[in-house]
Amino acid sequence: MNRHSTSIALAIAGMVAIARPCLAETANSWFDSGFSRHQAGDLKEAVKLYTRALDTDDKFVMAYQMRAAAWQRLRQYSRAIDDYTMVINLGEPSFKAVGYLNRGIVRNMAGQFTDAIPDFNMAIAIDRFMGPAYFHRAIARSRTGDPAGNLDDFIQAARYGDIDAERWLDSHNPGWRQARK
Repeated sequence: MNRHSTSIALAIAGMVAIARPCLAETANSWFDSGFSRHQAGDLKEAVKLYTRALDTDDKFVMAYQMRAAAWQRLRQYSRAIDDYTMVINLGEPSFKAVGYLNRGIVRNMAGQFTDAIPDFNMAIAIDRFMGPAYFHRAIARSRTGDPAGNLDDFIQAARYGDIDAERWLDSHNPGWRQARK
């Protein structure tokens, strides 16, 4: 009986070992699990799962994008900047524009206003209708002592539908709508 149990156990172990590659997680499944944890607010676990996706496929742009967003919310700015840089380096033009925008935002959050401006410039060069890039560049310009550039950027951001820019202009420069015509 004991011999029989041992044989069955070895047979099961062999089947599991053979089946293991079939059960291996794909980059997409790791990413999906990470995204689910991210949406649930478990950012540290999301980062681990996005990292597993990237260990499986180191060119998975969306995994870099989402891991960077998690790092950003965790206030791990240098890690977020590194991942957004990967989005820029690996992504299609629309991903690159968003990568530059988000990297600039993180640089603003980290107080690196001078370094943020070129990122916003690149986002705008790729997508000149990207209102948030103008808005955040306006913030960086105001922090670096460029009030004229800051006002122009707020107006551009408002023109492209950024509601925060409109609110800022309404409270700081109430005649902006008439002056723009």
